[in-house]
Amino acid sequence: MKLHSWNDMEWEAVTDEISRKVITGRNEMVAQIQLKKDAVVPEHSHVSEQISYVVEGALRFSIGGEELVLRAGELVVIPPNVPHSAVALEDTLDVDIFSPIRQDWLDGTDTYFRRK
Repeated sequence: MKLHSWNDMEWEAVTDEISRKVITGRNEMVAQIQLKKDAVVPEHSHVSEQISYVVEGALRFSIGGEELVLRAGELVVIPPNVPHSAVALEDTLDVDIFSPIRQDWLDGTDTYFRRK
């Protein structure tokens, strides 16, 4: 067992508009993500099931070709291997949970954030 505190963690800059804090267990990963208004998470997919929970703000998701807007207090479950993307409609704090762990986030190979 290990106690973690979001308040004691530094933000990792993913892009100029997106930052995150990541905690991993043996099988799951949880992340706090800050997105500035108009920040874009480009379309991508991964083997992990993902639960995205909007704490503050709003995100417009495209998931498997369907669009939906998540506002504070709402969440969505994204199945494994389903292409998805997101745009921040306002400054947003999001919590994402992944199983299995997103190894690409840990080893820096999550290059979809930097594609043009």
